Amino acid sequence: MDLTSYAEWAVRLANDPSPPPELRPLRDELAAVFDAAGDQRDAVARLNALLVRYPVRPQLSDHDGSGWHLHLAEDYAAGAVMGLAALVAELGVDRLGRCQEPHCERAFLDTSSNRSRRYCSARCASRANVAAYRARLKSGQ
Repeated sequence: MDLTSYAEWAVRLANDPSPPPELRPLRDELAAVFDAAGDQRDAVARLNALLVRYPVRPQLSDHDGSGWHLHLAEDYAAGAVMGLAALVAELGVDRLGRCQEPHCERAFLDTSSNRSRRYCSARCASRANVAAYRARLKSGQ
C-alpha cells in the first residue's frame, strides 16, 4: 500500500490557506508538525497526539474496477494523519520540510533519494535560483 498519497493529503491541507471550517484546526496542527520537523521528538509527539484524535478505520474497497484493496480511512483527516505518520516512520522526520524560498514557507515531503529537496515546487526553486544569480551579478561575483 502506497502511504505517500495519504501523506500528500496532509501536505495539501497544511498548505491550504482556506480549508473548510471543520478542517482548520487540523490544518493548523499539521502545519505545526512541519514547523517542528527540526526537532524530531516534538514532531513525533505532535503526530502521536494527532493519531489518538484521528484514529484510522481501514476498509476494503473495490471502486473503479481495481479489485479489492485497502483504504486507510473514509475520513480525510484520519487518512492524512496516518499517511504522514507512516511516512515519518518509514523515511524519517527529516523528510518533512518547509520551502526555503523567502516568500513561500509551504510544506512539502522530501521523497528524493538523497534528501536534498529544499523547495516546495520547481517554480519556487527557479525563483530562488534566479534571485541568487541576480544577487551575485549585482555584487560583482
